[in-house]
Amino acid sequence: MSLFNVFRIAGSGLEAQTVRMNTTASNLANADSVASRPEDAYRSKQPVFSAELSALQKGENPGVQIKGIVESEAPGAMRYEPNNPMADEKGYVYGSNVNTIEELVNMISASRSYQNNVEVMTNSKQMLLRTLQLGK
Repeated sequence: MSLFNVFRIAGSGLEAQTVRMNTTASNLANADSVASRPEDAYRSKQPVFSAELSALQKGENPGVQIKGIVESEAPGAMRYEPNNPMADEKGYVYGSNVNTIEELVNMISASRSYQNNVEVMTNSKQMLLRTLQLGK
């Protein structure tokens, strides 16, 4: 594998972690939202990735593929708040199913993964520059 493939792989990892951080930020922004019906409540979203190492053998670009974003099926919180303007006829509001602790851990993990991919690219760049200096 050439060092240029390392840039493609690390670049796809950067893109994947950016999607992960943006999805987590969206989840955190909607964590306290409420709705009048359970089906209208915000559902936590998570990106789905797959590693495409076999793509290198096929002559395709290897790296992390973003397969999509899925919604959690976990139930949201139901709270009795009769004075809330979003309350249903029984006085209940339906909150999101976002677990803020899990989302914060996910954000830290995504941030560290992003940083690791940046370091891989930086080290690869340094190796290429040193290789070029050998020819002088």
